[in-house]
Amino acid sequence: MYRGTAKLTEPCIMGHEFIGEVVALGANFHSSSTGRPHLYSTLHVGDKVVSPFTVSCGECHFCRVGFTCRCVESRLFGTPLTPGGQAQYTRVPRAGGTLYNLQDIPDGSLLADSSLLLLCDILPTGVFAAFQALSHAKTLPFTTRQPYPLSASPPQMGDVSFLPFLEEDKSLTMAVIGLGPVGVCTCIALLDMLVTRKLKFNVIAIDTNEARRAKMASIYSIIGNQQFGEFQVADASNVKELVADLTKGVGCNAVLEVVGNTSALRLAYELVRPFGCINSVGVHSDHAVPYKGVELYDKNVSLDFGRCPVRAMFPMALELLLKRQDVLGSVGGETSLVEKIASFDDAVQIYDDFDKGKCGKVLFDPFK
Repeated sequence: MYRGTAKLTEPCIMGHEFIGEVVALGANFHSSSTGRPHLYSTLHVGDKVVSPFTVSCGECHFCRVGFTCRCVESRLFGTPLTPGGQAQYTRVPRAGGTLYNLQDIPDGSLLADSSLLLLCDILPTGVFAAFQALSHAKTLPFTTRQPYPLSASPPQMGDVSFLPFLEEDKSLTMAVIGLGPVGVCTCIALLDMLVTRKLKFNVIAIDTNEARRAKMASIYSIIGNQQFGEFQVADASNVKELVADLTKGVGCNAVLEVVGNTSALRLAYELVRPFGCINSVGVHSDHAVPYKGVELYDKNVSLDFGRCPVRAMFPMALELLLKRQDVLGSVGGETSLVEKIASFDDAVQIYDDFDKGKCGKVLFDPFK
């Protein structure tokens, strides 16, 4: 939007992330509502809610199976069709399937208000990127310690004639390209999943911006657990050599691309190993993907692109939010993801600063 790639021709209210208090409900909300998402019968005026950055009805095929970002009624907040949350009031279409009622959180009092806004997009997207990578069929041999395809299938009869895993076969090497707010959330989520599962790992977090690399290193000093693996930040200029040294020239099992441009996608391909996967949650424009079919075929690389189904990812993201309030709940500190809370009077300067990489995550308070 800001950079003009959306080619807007009319004004629109920006803001795809927002939390707030319900001040009015449509006629579809009533206590006798049945056969629909439960919020239609349980949501009340005065409830505090958080909204994903897209509308989801909660009733179509895609919503029923959890692919909520591809709801047949999907709309993106902060566009001319669906005005966004950088305003004092926001209308939410299909609200019974879209919103998440914060009254339903048992430990909600432990959450800083500023951290709740992270549930709208960037934290679920980071969790989604990490979950997709660790759940991929090409990553499973390293999480299950079973060779492919046994790693993803029921036990089979017969001798598969595989030698036992060596120690180097039991370790995951993963890269995250892009350390903006979503990239930081991706690193936090990925490290939490790896440590929780007691997996051996090397994670390399990559960005061309020195300030972003320093921020990620500071955050890791708080959340790091070196019992199972190593984490390091790197500049894009020397990361290929670093990965080659760590993996004896093999490459990364998975690369999580969180930038949304072709140079990041190309770097992901150069870092990933044969039979690896690239998971891209960066928002891309209409530029062509920078690979030829023969390159992907000859390396057996899997590509996974697209938008996070935030509404479906809420429970996983909320669990991480509760666990990591030390980083996600603070504002303005060296290890805080959120740098400050600003008024709309500062919006022009903040948009310009973020576009130039001079600041990280900033929240707007419309009543400030």
